[in-house]
Amino acid sequence: MGIFLALGLIPKSHRLMNALAAGNGLLHLVMSCIALLMLDLPGRLGESLYLDHLNLYVELITALGFTAAAFYARGYTDSLMEAGELDPRNLKTFYLAFNLLLVTATVALFSDNLALFWIFAELTTVCAAMLVAILSARENIDAALKYVFIVSGAMLFAFLGLIFLFTLSEQALGEGTLNWTELEVHVSEFSPALLLASFAFMFIGFGAKAGVAPFHTWLPDAYARAPSVSAILSGLMQNLGIYGIIRMYALLRESSAAPQASSILLAAGVFSIALASFSMFQQRNLKRLIAFSSVEHMGLLLIGIGIGTPLALFWALFYMLVHVLVKETLLFSAGILHRQYRSNMREDMRDVFKLQPRAAWGLILGSIAIVGMPPFPLFPAKFFILLESAAVSPYLTLAVLLMLILASASFANFLLKAFSKVTVEEENEKDRHIPRTHAGTEGVKSKVFIKTFAEKVDYDENRLPNQYLVRSGMRVPAVFMLALAIALGFYFPDSLKDLLDAIILELGYV
Repeated sequence: MGIFLALGLIPKSHRLMNALAAGNGLLHLVMSCIALLMLDLPGRLGESLYLDHLNLYVELITALGFTAAAFYARGYTDSLMEAGELDPRNLKTFYLAFNLLLVTATVALFSDNLALFWIFAELTTVCAAMLVAILSARENIDAALKYVFIVSGAMLFAFLGLIFLFTLSEQALGEGTLNWTELEVHVSEFSPALLLASFAFMFIGFGAKAGVAPFHTWLPDAYARAPSVSAILSGLMQNLGIYGIIRMYALLRESSAAPQASSILLAAGVFSIALASFSMFQQRNLKRLIAFSSVEHMGLLLIGIGIGTPLALFWALFYMLVHVLVKETLLFSAGILHRQYRSNMREDMRDVFKLQPRAAWGLILGSIAIVGMPPFPLFPAKFFILLESAAVSPYLTLAVLLMLILASASFANFLLKAFSKVTVEEENEKDRHIPRTHAGTEGVKSKVFIKTFAEKVDYDENRLPNQYLVRSGMRVPAVFMLALAIALGFYFPDSLKDLLDAIILELGYV
């Protein structure tokens, strides 16, 4: 990993920098697979690192999302530089932050010590903020600062939770520790009240990292302003927060504070889904719509974890994987449309099926998948989580189901209003007898069309507007991630089932 970081600072060629980033992701992916197949898990890796099925599973998801984003990044950053939105001198900084994000997240996931996990989780915040601010526009810098202040501020509460936990272990064992492996052995000896307080504080920090309401306010701005290559924020940053919540709740399940901790998770989950569902309906910005969708899905994940049954956790873990596949499909497709229209607003998206048919279908199929329609794999995950929630409260299930329907309607509403827009260029051509290839600020009556295209780019007689800003390599990762999601909808590999069962067993869900 260090070799890839060092080599990434040497080349001046964008192609080579991108190849090193993709190689970094592939290396993490391959090494995680080898560890799952070859190592006797769980096991230690030196003094501070600990490998088990859970952190390797999250690492696999992270590396997969990162690798897809790395391949997407080449065409996307080329288009940003060609449009003058990214200074070529910042390209090395971009790839340095990009690679560092994966490395710091990996160390955080494999850390046995909670303090080490906290430190490297905070470092991922810095790296992610660099990716948001890389375009140097004022709005991007504001979004990056907002992200840092909210997440880092919330992580200070998590630090207080660590202090509580260390004090509890010191009282029970005579010597304080923050190692996961030691805490899970002795957690039944801790004071339930103080343990719950520690969980509550840490939930604030990890919940902000995951984008859970009400700590989600950084998410819409970060999604809207960050380059679409930062789709890894969904696959990496949010899963890192959920990982910390799963670990902490697994600790509390061994104490009498488990019911109260479950109530916190369920309440936060319902609140996240409710806030996101009502916020999504009026969204006109595509990336903000996708951002609020992430808040909704994090809420459903919290419900799956908070229910506390093996079946609910099984499908919550599966949900983490599929959510990344589908969400990156949506964000990659949104990035293609952003380069086409230089906008994320649905009012500016005209002739989508003519100009970018693959991105249009990526958004349609991705939207169908993200709302949990069969045969896409989020359908069984949502179904079984809701089925398990009925055992907690039928009213809870009904409320969540209604809000999920509202969220589905939001996607349908956005797509219908965006994709039904067609330019009136041909009608104006008939009236004014102006050649299509010379449509511009003079000769087109449609003000919307002028705003969308003519004021933003110069025309080329042989190309459609902004077509040159969309590179063919940007479409491949979106198609690949969508294909994986569809495949999981039809076939559930035995190896994946065995991996999820092993995680549940190691966490003590028996």
